[in-house]
Amino acid sequence: MVATTETKAFDGGLNFQQPLSYDFGICTELLGFTLAEHLDLICQQQPEHEAIVSCLENKRLTYAQFKAESEVLARAMMAQGIEQGDRVGIWSANNWRWLTVLYAAARIGAILVNINPAYRSGELDYVLSQAGVKLLFAIPANRSSNYLEMLEELAPHLFATSDAVATKAQSLPGALKNIVVMPAVTIDGQQQTFGDDKRFVHGWDKFISLAELTSSNQLQQRQNLVQFDHAVNIQYTSGTTGFPKGVTLSHHNLLNNGLFAARAMALNTTSRFCVPMPFYHCGGMVSSALATFSVGGTLVLPGPYFEELTVMKAVQAERCTHLSGVPTMFIAQLEHSQFTSFDYSSLQGGFLAGAPCPVQLMRRVASEMHVADVVILYGLTEVSPLMTATTIHDSLETRATTVGRAIPGVEVKLVDDSGKILPRGAQGEICCRGHGIMLGYWQDPEATTNCIDAAGWLHSGDLGVMNAQGYLHITGRKKDMIIRGGENIYPREIEEVLHAHQAVAQAQVFGVPDRRLGEEVALWVTVKSGVEISEAELLGWLREQVAHFKVPRYVRFVSEFPMTVTGKIQKFAMRDKMIEDLGLQSDAAIETA
Repeated sequence: MVATTETKAFDGGLNFQQPLSYDFGICTELLGFTLAEHLDLICQQQPEHEAIVSCLENKRLTYAQFKAESEVLARAMMAQGIEQGDRVGIWSANNWRWLTVLYAAARIGAILVNINPAYRSGELDYVLSQAGVKLLFAIPANRSSNYLEMLEELAPHLFATSDAVATKAQSLPGALKNIVVMPAVTIDGQQQTFGDDKRFVHGWDKFISLAELTSSNQLQQRQNLVQFDHAVNIQYTSGTTGFPKGVTLSHHNLLNNGLFAARAMALNTTSRFCVPMPFYHCGGMVSSALATFSVGGTLVLPGPYFEELTVMKAVQAERCTHLSGVPTMFIAQLEHSQFTSFDYSSLQGGFLAGAPCPVQLMRRVASEMHVADVVILYGLTEVSPLMTATTIHDSLETRATTVGRAIPGVEVKLVDDSGKILPRGAQGEICCRGHGIMLGYWQDPEATTNCIDAAGWLHSGDLGVMNAQGYLHITGRKKDMIIRGGENIYPREIEEVLHAHQAVAQAQVFGVPDRRLGEEVALWVTVKSGVEISEAELLGWLREQVAHFKVPRYVRFVSEFPMTVTGKIQKFAMRDKMIEDLGLQSDAAIETA
């Protein structure tokens, strides 16, 4: 049923009805600064205001101190030979130095490459090579992953102790020339350090000492060359071709997207934002951290990664006013055995993103966690990431059933398969245009052209319906993507890895509904004739190849796949069969509600 159209008044007193699925966010401000320029302006106004509190690291930084840390690190990067446009990678869980690396790279015109902390060796190797990372910042280890062992496996020449070997390494192919090991803290408060400095692998303090070789004037001269339209960040998102694509974002993309996330949540200088979301992802880096910095608020880091107890302790101890996360993070806190013993009364707002949010969860978050002003944010990495948002002024019902309207300065439309714009109330692919659109996929002009059309519209692959007031309701995905607990998973990438296994004849990966995570990964697989392999053996092998969240929860060994008469495999038929066999009908109903 097509909804009634919205009436808008224009100058001159004429009223027009908008019958089409097209809407725009009225924009009265855009920040025309680089990230470093904006931080410097905040420091001029409130240098002693708290910028970062890292709970487990026991570290507090004012804006002046954070600025100074980023400047020293930027000078060290310059001394190490990082030029404008060079790629600097970061492979780390959350910590205060992560943000320092971002702003240091931004100061000198380098491009920070975010690397997923869950990556295994093969995924890491691809990203380092595809982006041409010249300098890598990494922590020693994360959870069960020993980062230094994986790096030494990929680049043994950088770990060489012999001067002869080290000298020869300088002439070897490959962009990666140096690794800086950052101190880190585990979830139980244990310190991780690295003191065994090598020719090309440096401890943090040793690397920082290089700043003495570059003056503040030289840094300022470099910073003056950086423009807000220059690239500053590459974030990798899995592609349907089986290889991740590097979404390239500018200072202007990130700073303004953060600002409008802040506006949706009504953040200000008194806001204390608790962020358990990972910084490598837009939700943590842009919609949380940069949103807080955009208005001069305080960022609270509960721990290196999400863990319910550390978040609850941080909210209470730091009197946090805002909290971000995917729905599963909020559920985990609400259902924790000690939840009721913590004081959440300081909370006012925050956001949910990354997966559909049931109305019941929104109500619990508002009442039991005191987050009455929680909002819903929607978008994708390619739009920096916000496209639409609800605001604190929307009703709880609207915030629970839609993903809001176009953020300021962004246009949104819904189109059919031919690209024709649809009437309001009709389902179509969601497209957007505006200041958040990426610069492109790194070193992949063909993929960029396939994503952004000649008129500048970015095609999201998501399906939705726009109502009379311009609010979007997500109804499905055109692209073959799984969203598991806020992580975007493209089946093709997992299938490519599985097809490299000597026992696998063919693999088909798809998503099935899950009450807690939104979706779970399912696999149907055929094995080669005369070969035997168990589920445990196959998944054990796969865990060594891909991040843990990509490993299927459900596996079925089959002799054939459902197909059309033309030989196309029907994943929807597999999905329907798995839902029936696993008794997931009620979860599927929640997903489509």
